[in-house]
Amino acid sequence: MKYFHLVWAALFRRKTRTIFTLLSVLAAFLLFGMLDAVRSAFNAPPSAAGANRLVVSSRISIIQPLPQSLLPRIKAIPGVKDVAYANWFGGYYQDPKNQNVMFQIAVDPTYLDVYPEFIVPPEQRKAFQETRTGAIIGEAAAKVLNIKVGDKIPIKGSIFTNKASGDTTWTFDIVGIFKAADSKQRGQENQMMFRWDYFDEGRTFGGGTIGWFITTVNDPNQSEQVAAAIDALSANSDHETKSQTEQAFQLAFVKQLGDIGLIVGAIMAAVFFTLILLTGNTMAQAVRERIPELAVLKTIGFSNKSVLALVLCEAVLLIVLGGAIGLLLAQVLLPGVNAASGGRMNFPPIGASTWGIGIVLMIGIGLIVGCLPALRGMRLRIVDALAGR
Repeated sequence: MKYFHLVWAALFRRKTRTIFTLLSVLAAFLLFGMLDAVRSAFNAPPSAAGANRLVVSSRISIIQPLPQSLLPRIKAIPGVKDVAYANWFGGYYQDPKNQNVMFQIAVDPTYLDVYPEFIVPPEQRKAFQETRTGAIIGEAAAKVLNIKVGDKIPIKGSIFTNKASGDTTWTFDIVGIFKAADSKQRGQENQMMFRWDYFDEGRTFGGGTIGWFITTVNDPNQSEQVAAAIDALSANSDHETKSQTEQAFQLAFVKQLGDIGLIVGAIMAAVFFTLILLTGNTMAQAVRERIPELAVLKTIGFSNKSVLALVLCEAVLLIVLGGAIGLLLAQVLLPGVNAASGGRMNFPPIGASTWGIGIVLMIGIGLIVGCLPALRGMRLRIVDALAGR
């Protein structure tokens, strides 16, 4: 710390260049913090402890169907409060681009009982239970697609053929619009729910099967035991189940895109490689401009090792300063990202492990980018430097 003022002065000798370099380092470690949270979320060990709602899907794959006949057996398990089921549909309204605006699921009439956070007027809920072709849509999706109660809308499916139409077009009567009780869960309003019995009678294959069960438990502290009992029902059968939390189930859908860990690792490798090139060039240029100054330092008694240490400290300080700000910014922004997802994703906060990895990366990158400039400064001959050679 004795010569910290020299390191600080050298670092900000060219303020504009240093600030832009710091912004690059900040952006890299901001991205690192956010992506490490994504990696942690996908690699977290599955646990149902403390969950009051479980999703029961196929152990083989989330797209593998389960027999609907499992319903009464699951209901009979001690600790189970209620059970509903659903099936992913995969279609769009009017334009294929709207597939991301509103996704559709076929549900049983009691599905809303296990989702009390979905607010539906009583008369609309009654209409849904009494209308075979009835559907309920989220308020957010309804506003974007200009859909209102009383509309009859066609949904073009991508998988299931309708016996009545002879193609993948299904017609539904909008009998209700639901909204999420919690504003942080508004992302759940981008879905449409319609009657599973209508869907099951009309499809040309897969009759009597569903995609997943949603189970509520009487005591969240007993969730793991309930999950184990549910999975034991179909052990060693051709439809073995996997009971997990809703978040784990949603992440499993995203995992269908590929190896998330590999994708995140590849992105970060590219980011840090680019960062090393950028900051390495900055440090080389900074030391090159200060050759006469380094020669003066040696003239007044600084040893070769002292000059080496000063340049290395400058490089490390540059990376650590920008990296720490980037990680702090990621820590601040992550709760906002979770809120913006509308409850669909819940990435863990940036913890000690991420900070530990980040600090090691900062110091390591700082030493790498400062190594060559520092060696050049250490090997500098005073006479040659002062003579401009």
